Amino acid sequence: MKFGTLYAYWTSEWKADYFHIADKCKKAGFDVMEMGAGHLLDMSDTEISKLRDYCKELGLTISCNLGPPKDKNIASKDADIRAAGIKFLIDILRQMDKLGSKVLIGALYNSWPGEFDDVDKEVRWNHSVNSMKEVAAVADELGIDLCLEVLNRFESPLVNDCDEGIKYCNEVGHKSCKLLLDTFHMNIEEDNLPDAFRKAGSLLGHVHVGEGNRKLPGMGHLPWAEMGEALREIGFEGCVVMEPFLKPGGAVAADIKVFRDLSDNADEEAMDKMIADSLVFLKKNFVG
Repeated sequence: MKFGTLYAYWTSEWKADYFHIADKCKKAGFDVMEMGAGHLLDMSDTEISKLRDYCKELGLTISCNLGPPKDKNIASKDADIRAAGIKFLIDILRQMDKLGSKVLIGALYNSWPGEFDDVDKEVRWNHSVNSMKEVAAVADELGIDLCLEVLNRFESPLVNDCDEGIKYCNEVGHKSCKLLLDTFHMNIEEDNLPDAFRKAGSLLGHVHVGEGNRKLPGMGHLPWAEMGEALREIGFEGCVVMEPFLKPGGAVAADIKVFRDLSDNADEEAMDKMIADSLVFLKKNFVG
């Protein structure tokens, strides 16, 4: 297993100085920096090459995180929006190939936040699967995994638990199409968190970790040792990436719905220490 964190732990907006974030990740002891995939479309080839080389020097792998906007929703009933979504995802894959990033994660099958008006799940599901087949064909060629994040019912109406995620991946039927299970969402939707990992088995491509209130692993009640045991049982060798959100204020907090300070008013130095300590805790429970 490789361990990482989403860049937004250190930001209040959905943007970042990735060189600064890479330094933070390295200092905390991470192997992986998870960046915003959409940012790649605003970067020149030179900028992408510099970031690729810098992270390589630090020994960091880069994964890319995406929540497609509504006008790029491959599950839309509007054919033009679906086409735009397919192009959007493929354009990102092409940029990721230049970066050397091999994992694109998120609710790629829908928009984020999900659309709850006019929810005809069967129709949207079929549109999404058919669109994803086109995207996955390109991902296969580039050797990039599409790790589809299972979201709770309050954020998306389409793929809400491990069973639905498995069904979706099987219908797409491409080797690049895999699952992302996130302990925050699992805590809402799954009957048993370790068993959900076991059920996903070889389809599990990526794991997001955070407590049930989105605090850092080790600050809450989730069964970390038992989840680690399940991941070892299935031979999981992918990335385990923290996705904590502790601070109110800014676009990140507004979108994630963080309206109180969960950090105990920690300053930057304390935030750095908390995430480093959480990584030690997580490795102890997941690696043994």
